[in-house]
Amino acid sequence: MSDVPHVQSSQNRLLIKGGRVVNDDQSFEADVFIEDGIIKEVGSNLTVPGGTKTIEAKDKLVIPGGIDPHTHLNLNCMGMNTADDFYSGTKAALAGGTTMIMDFAIAHKGESLVEVYDKYRELADSKVCCDYGLHVGVSSWDDKVGTEMETLTKEKGINSFKTYLAYEENMLEDDELYRVYNKCRDIGALAMVHAENGKIIQMKAKELIDIGVTGPEGHVLSRPEERAITIANQANCPLYVVHVMSKSAAKVVSVARRKGQVVLGEALAAGLGTDGTNYWNKCWRHAAGYVMSPPLRPDSSTPGYLMDLLANGDLQCTGSDNCTFNADQKAIGKDDFRLIPNGVNGLEDRMSVVWEKGVHSGKMDPCRFVAATSTAAAKVFNIYPKKGRIAAGSDADVVVWNPNETRTISAKTHNHAVDFNIFEGMICHGVPEVVITRGHVVVEDGQVNKPCKVEREPYTGPVIQVGAGTPEKKIPESPIIGDGTEFVSRGKTQSGGRNLHESSFAFSGAQIDDKDPKRIQTRVSNPPGGKSSGLW
Repeated sequence: MSDVPHVQSSQNRLLIKGGRVVNDDQSFEADVFIEDGIIKEVGSNLTVPGGTKTIEAKDKLVIPGGIDPHTHLNLNCMGMNTADDFYSGTKAALAGGTTMIMDFAIAHKGESLVEVYDKYRELADSKVCCDYGLHVGVSSWDDKVGTEMETLTKEKGINSFKTYLAYEENMLEDDELYRVYNKCRDIGALAMVHAENGKIIQMKAKELIDIGVTGPEGHVLSRPEERAITIANQANCPLYVVHVMSKSAAKVVSVARRKGQVVLGEALAAGLGTDGTNYWNKCWRHAAGYVMSPPLRPDSSTPGYLMDLLANGDLQCTGSDNCTFNADQKAIGKDDFRLIPNGVNGLEDRMSVVWEKGVHSGKMDPCRFVAATSTAAAKVFNIYPKKGRIAAGSDADVVVWNPNETRTISAKTHNHAVDFNIFEGMICHGVPEVVITRGHVVVEDGQVNKPCKVEREPYTGPVIQVGAGTPEKKIPESPIIGDGTEFVSRGKTQSGGRNLHESSFAFSGAQIDDKDPKRIQTRVSNPPGGKSSGLW
């Protein structure tokens, strides 16, 4: 995983043989043939060209690559950057079976949404190892913000905007929230919310400091939850609630859905795999390592409760909220919990934790696992079936999952750049044995492929002298998305990843084959109630 071409780049054909294909709605025995980064055929007794590399998958599952809809890589917080940037973060993602991430370009009050989006694009394009997308954070409201939201949706492919009820530099008032949600509805974008009550948090945090509670336990004691579902419903706007961390928040999402409101809930690997009792650990570093917002809840039955709702569909997606800080960075808040940078790991371990706590425990089947870790996010953010499905025509983002293998999570062996792992010592049944992104094998036998330098004698032959008479090679222009000829491919970013805002499909929903008649067996690619012109 580096900015040099993949070692196996010359091999553009793969056959995954003898495995069990698992999608969100069905599983069946089949082989999968991949060519030029696309799944070409799924079936039995496939005839493939000579020179095709074969990957044996007997007694293993062949599943869509994971999609993590919630990461924070290269995030600047309190004047310092997260330990994981777009390189180490996406490398860790691939090691864990996740082949696409969705990060956040967050504009603080007064900042241009478009300029912040461009900045994050520049940061990501030079480092990502896998495909990615961006949500945009909205922290204020005026006519310019509304205009930029529309520009981002129509011209840049952005179809999701995040709002905050916490953090002073990002927090929106109720009237601003209502206007943002109205705009999301009008332009066909999905509204997202970080649902905590920022003003109450500030007051409670000060009260705790005043009585001498300065450690990490003060973080969870000071942060009640607040919901924005009512405001979104008044605006007739679908709402995606990020990081549902408590029983009470999960119940509100569940009840709203039963009333017919279009509300989507996201569970985190952290909330499913551990709990907030760690905030009272006697080791300050250990306790601070779990500080995140919303915080993990100290009720030890919460992870099981959240997994129940994820299994039955009341919660739809799983993210990591990966936002890592090393010990010396967390230590800024050693005397005041309000200064501890918020964030934990999870990008690499998300799929293993969901399998362990969901499938291995008997709460969900492999089809529901695929839905929760990949397909649901692909559908919600309108990139299905290019992502999130094993089918002819889908991107070759594929994981060969070994349900019979185990691994022990540890900071000593993970691929993150952070020195702590909140799942330290957890034994997980179920391992991503082979990971394929865009047709390239990047993880094999559970190990991330690393390109090796070839030692050779220096070239000493003649070198052409380029002069004025040398004819220039004309580079053909790429066709425009939707012109009915072929898919657009901008090619790899420096580290081999691809920005999905300029890929073979658009976040606005437009697909290259929109004009083609639908076959009876082809699944509808629009989200519930949606059309190709927008999400809803």
